[in-house]
Amino acid sequence: MGVGKAAPAQLTVSGYIKDASNGEGLIGVSVYVKETGTGAVTNNYGFYAVTVPPGNYNLIISYVGYEKQNKSVTLTDRNLRLDLELSEEGKQLQEVVVSTKREDDNVKSIAMSVNQIEVKTLKRIPALLGEVDVVRSIQLLPGVSTVGEGATGFNVRGGSIDQNLVLLDEAPVYNSSHLFGFFSVFNPDAVKDVKLIKGGIPANYGGRIASILDVRLKEGNAKKPELNGGIGLIFSRLSYERPLFKGKGSFIIAGRRSYADILAQPFLNSDLRGAKFYFYDLTAKGNYRINDKNIVYLSGYLGRDVFGSDFGFNWGSTTLSARWNHVFSDRLFLNTTAYYSNYDYSLDSDLKRKRQNDFFRTGSRIVDYSIKPDFSLFLGKSTITFGGQSILHDFQPGTATAASSGSIRTFGLESKYGLENALYIGNEQQLTGKLQLQYGLRYSLFNYIGPGQAYIFQTDVPVGQRRNVLTTLDYRGGKTIQTYGNWEPRFAAKYELGDNSSVKLSYNRLAQYIHLISNTTASTPLDIWTPSTNNIRPQIADQIAGGYFKNFGRSGQEFEASVEVYYKWLQNQIDYIDGANLILNKYLEGELLSGRGRAYGAEFYVKRNTGVVNGWISYTLAKTERQVAGINNGDWYATRFDKRHTLTSVLLFDPPRAKRWNFSATFTLASGTPATFPTNRFEFQGYVGQVINGRNNYRIPAYHRLDLAATLQGRKRPGKRKEDNWVFSVYNVYARKNPFSVFFQPNEDNPRVTEAIKYSVFATLIPSVTYNFKF
Repeated sequence: MGVGKAAPAQLTVSGYIKDASNGEGLIGVSVYVKETGTGAVTNNYGFYAVTVPPGNYNLIISYVGYEKQNKSVTLTDRNLRLDLELSEEGKQLQEVVVSTKREDDNVKSIAMSVNQIEVKTLKRIPALLGEVDVVRSIQLLPGVSTVGEGATGFNVRGGSIDQNLVLLDEAPVYNSSHLFGFFSVFNPDAVKDVKLIKGGIPANYGGRIASILDVRLKEGNAKKPELNGGIGLIFSRLSYERPLFKGKGSFIIAGRRSYADILAQPFLNSDLRGAKFYFYDLTAKGNYRINDKNIVYLSGYLGRDVFGSDFGFNWGSTTLSARWNHVFSDRLFLNTTAYYSNYDYSLDSDLKRKRQNDFFRTGSRIVDYSIKPDFSLFLGKSTITFGGQSILHDFQPGTATAASSGSIRTFGLESKYGLENALYIGNEQQLTGKLQLQYGLRYSLFNYIGPGQAYIFQTDVPVGQRRNVLTTLDYRGGKTIQTYGNWEPRFAAKYELGDNSSVKLSYNRLAQYIHLISNTTASTPLDIWTPSTNNIRPQIADQIAGGYFKNFGRSGQEFEASVEVYYKWLQNQIDYIDGANLILNKYLEGELLSGRGRAYGAEFYVKRNTGVVNGWISYTLAKTERQVAGINNGDWYATRFDKRHTLTSVLLFDPPRAKRWNFSATFTLASGTPATFPTNRFEFQGYVGQVINGRNNYRIPAYHRLDLAATLQGRKRPGKRKEDNWVFSVYNVYARKNPFSVFFQPNEDNPRVTEAIKYSVFATLIPSVTYNFKF
C-alpha cells in the first residue's frame, strides 16, 4: 500500500504589488491575513511574502490613496505566486501622507522615529519661489532643523550635516543642495518615495550616526508614455517616461535648469556682464524584467552649480546605481546594488577664462565605489535580513594650479584612501499578537590604506595649541595604515496597548568613518571630506528612544499623535583650534581637536488625516552640546546647530465649493542658533580690540516665518489626457528679517564704537508663480 506525500506545514503567498496606472512597484503596501491576524508589507521594490499553514484565507491589501482589495486564496500543497495591481481611489483624498503608508501604520508598525513623505504631499507644501523641495519639506518634521536660510543640508537630533546618510537609489549624495541650500538636488518629477529614519535604524543601514534619508526614484511609466513639466520664475523642469521592450521594461528621464542668470543679464552693469549663477541636473532610471525571478535597474544623477563672475565656485555630484533583484524562492529575495558616487568642487579666480597668464584654481573631490548584496528571508512571523557591503573611498582633499606672468605651478595634497566593509543580520519578529521585536547586529571594519603618508604629531603641547609633525611615514598602495572595527547592535520593540495605541522603544549604535571638515557657521559646498586616519578616530553614536503612539477621532483613524523622547551619546566629535587653517593644509590633523557630545530632547506630533482642513503640527524641545579639551575651558558648550525650541505646522485646505482650488500654509518658529560674541572690548593706542570668553556663548534672535500657497487646477476636458495647474505662493509673508548671522565691526564714523551687524538672507516677502503640466 503506497504512502501519500505529506502536506507541507507552511506555504507561502508572494509576489509584486504595483500601481495599476503606471506599473510602478508600491512600497509599504499592507498584506493582511484575516484568519491568522498576521501579514507583511511590500519592500522597497514592491515585493511581499506571507507564510501560513495550508488552508483557505482572505487577504486584505490596503494602501493609503488606493482602493482596498480582498483576495481569497486556497493553499493546499504548493506555494502561490500572486502579483497584484492597485488602482487609485476615484475620489480626491483629503489627507496628508506623511509618516504612514497604512492607515494605522504609526501604531501597528514597529518602526519609530521614521517619517515617510509622498510626492503628492510635497507638491502641496508652500516652497521658496514655488519649487517643490524634498530637503526643505523634511525640515517641517519633528527633530529636523537647519542653521538658517542659505545653509546646505539639514540637522537631525543634534547631529551635524555630515552625520546624515543621504541616498539616491542607494548611492550616497555628499551635497544634497543647489544654490547654497536654497533648493535640493532631488527633482520631484523623478522621485517616488522619501523616507527619513532618525532612530531605531535597521542593521542594513550604516556609515552615518545621525539619520538616513532614503530617496527612491520612479521606475518610469510601464503602461503608456507620459510627459511632465513645470515653468517657474527660477528654473523649469521636464520629464519623460515610457514603457520599453513591449512592457517588460520602462524608463524615466528628468531634467532641470535654472535661468536667473539669463534673465538678469540685461540689468547687470558692465563688471557683472557674463556672470554665471545657475544650476542644472539630469536624473534618469530604467528597468528590465528578464523573467518572473529577475529584474535589473539602472539609475543615475548628474548635477552642477556655477556661481560667480570673474571669481567663482563650481560644484556638483554624479551617481550611478545598478541593481539586480532575484527571487530565489517564494521566501528568499535578493537585491544586489553596485554604485559609483562622485562629489567635486572647484574655486576659480578666472571663471570667464579671460586671463591665460594670471589665475588661481583649486578643487577637491570624494569618489566612492561600492557593492552591496542584501537578502530578505520570509519565515512566517519573522523576516530576516542579512548581507554585507564593501565601499572604496577615494578622497582628493585638494589640488591647486596657479599662473603668474605665464609661469604655471601645480601643487596640492595627496589622495587618501579608505576601505569600509560591513556584515549585518537582522530579524523582525512577531512574538505575540501585541509584542513585536526588531533586532540585529552589524560589524563594520575600516582600513585607512596607502598609497599615502601618515603623520606622527607632538603630544607634549598645551591642549588647544597647534601640534607639529615629528615623523612622516610612507605607505605603498594597498598597505594598511590604520584599522578600526566596531560592533553595532540594533534593537526595537513595540507593544500594542489596544487597537489604536502602542508604546515603542529602540536602541542603536552606529559608527561613522568619514568626516566633513568645516569651521564655518554653516557648512558650504567647499568644505573638505576626510577619512578616519591614525590621528582621527571614527565617530560613534549610541541612541536610545521611547515613544507613545495614538490614533483617535472618527473611525479611530482621523487623527494620529505621537510623543518621542531620545538621548544620544557621541564620541570622537571633531572641533578646531583657534585660527585653524583648513584649505590645502598638509598637516591639518595637527589642528583638529576631538571630544564628546550629547543630544537629548522630546518630539511632539499631531496630524489630521481626513477632512477639508487637515495637516499637522510638531514641536521639538532639544539640546545638543559638546565637550572638547582646549575649548571653552573644557566645559560643555552648545553646538552651532543647537536649537532649544522648534515649532512647525502645515495646514492644507480643500474648499468643497471651489473644487479646482486648494490652499496651504506653513509656519515655523525656532530658537536662534548659538554664536560666539565678544564679551569685552579694550583700547590701546587708538586700537580697539575684542575679548571673547567661551564658545557659542550667545544666540542670534529667534526665527519665524509664514508661507502661503494656492493651486488652481486646469479644466479637465473629456477625452483629453492633459492635466495642468497653476501654483501661486508667497514665501515669508510678513517680510520677517530673520538673521542668519550676527557679526561685529568698528563703526565707520567712529572706529572706537563697535557695532553689531545682523545679516539676513531673505529680508522681504517673495511671491512666485509656477505652471505645471502633464500629458
